[in-house]
Amino acid sequence: MKASTSTSKPSAKYHHGNLRQTLLAAAKQMIAADGIESLSLRKLADKVSVSRTAAYHYFDDKNDLLCAIASDGFRQWQQLLKQSEQQNQTERQKFEQYLVNYMVFATHHPEEYELMFGRCIWKQAQCTEELQTIAHGTFQHQVEMMAYWQSIGLVLGDNPLRTAQIIWGTLHGIAKLFIDGVYVDDTRAEEIVKSALPMFLVPKD
Repeated sequence: MKASTSTSKPSAKYHHGNLRQTLLAAAKQMIAADGIESLSLRKLADKVSVSRTAAYHYFDDKNDLLCAIASDGFRQWQQLLKQSEQQNQTERQKFEQYLVNYMVFATHHPEEYELMFGRCIWKQAQCTEELQTIAHGTFQHQVEMMAYWQSIGLVLGDNPLRTAQIIWGTLHGIAKLFIDGVYVDDTRAEEIVKSALPMFLVPKD
């Protein structure tokens, strides 16, 4: 496993302000337009109009950059989780919103989602320490959410880990069908997810 060095490097200031965030934002635009394979640090530096040395100051190589994009995706997903938890809703509504938010995030950020959960990084065992930490922490938070929902009699089952894995697997499968173009009308994603609710919820008396 290769430990990420991007977070420990000094935060230099260029005419772009926070160059690391500028590079990440530009990289996301590039993979959204032309795919993950098209991305390189050289092309990224040209797009942002900085030297390659400046880009390499923040990212060791392409894999380091891709892992940083994936880590940023997990931060966005964590923020969505926090927002839904803080809503003035019933717990059932919060659970439903969790499912819907997952699908919306995945279908609206397909390239980032592929990096967060796809073989490009994980299958090749090229995950940085930063990405491992935030990915595992995010999933652990979802396990804790399931434990709470099961404790109040909302979600079926008595094993939060297995429940979180099954629900994640279901959401991931549906998301991939949209991302890969098998399901073409992504406006129906929310409807499909809501149709899955009875599979996970304790029946009402």
